[in-house]
Amino acid sequence: MKTLIPFISLAIATAAFSEEINPADVAPTADIAGVKAAGFLSLITEDLASWAYQSDGVDNWLVKNGILKHTGKKSLTTDLWTKEKYGDFTLVFDWRWAEKGELKGQPIVLPDGSEKLDATGQKELIEINELDSGVFLRGHTKSQVNLWNWSVGSGEVYGYRIDPAQSAEVKAAVTPKSRADKPVGEWNRMLISVKGQSLTVSLNGKVVIENAVLNEIPAEGPIGLQHHGQAIDFANLWIKRD
Repeated sequence: MKTLIPFISLAIATAAFSEEINPADVAPTADIAGVKAAGFLSLITEDLASWAYQSDGVDNWLVKNGILKHTGKKSLTTDLWTKEKYGDFTLVFDWRWAEKGELKGQPIVLPDGSEKLDATGQKELIEINELDSGVFLRGHTKSQVNLWNWSVGSGEVYGYRIDPAQSAEVKAAVTPKSRADKPVGEWNRMLISVKGQSLTVSLNGKVVIENAVLNEIPAEGPIGLQHHGQAIDFANLWIKRD
């Protein structure tokens, strides 16, 4: 996997915050010459020229200092979608949460993709700061690589894990091998590789999803960034067709 990641250095911007996060608007450093030489193209421009979305007049998506931001404001503004369609690709980017999120009870996901039950047979919940976004693959919202603050960690393909029609092998494969997320407010670096129906995800240098089979994913489609109501930043967003 290391040969797929031309980003070498990552300057982590550690945010000091209390109830709200106010991180400095500085993107992590990256080997830009390296990614270009490897055939990657940037998806971030000041005018969002590579993307399409519908707005109700409240433009929650914006670019500031090279950072693609979602403000977290509630509106009818839709998810952000690439204008281009992609088949096999490698996507690499940085992301961080720009707010803490409200406290909410969420299930504890086990390594096989099942959810932990308590002594009464009910789902055991853990209180977290609810933060939720993700990357949609090939225009298929079920084939979504989650970015969130659940105990299972980012990288999970939730739509497949909870689908009773999927096999035990598929559910386990779309569940992260470990939680590799940085603390809320710090930058994370993620690599997503999609080849045919096979998905591999690396987070902060750790492979969390490896060759998971997404048996419903289309052969081609746009890539989407989810608008889920929490403030999130993206930077160094590069893609390569494979």
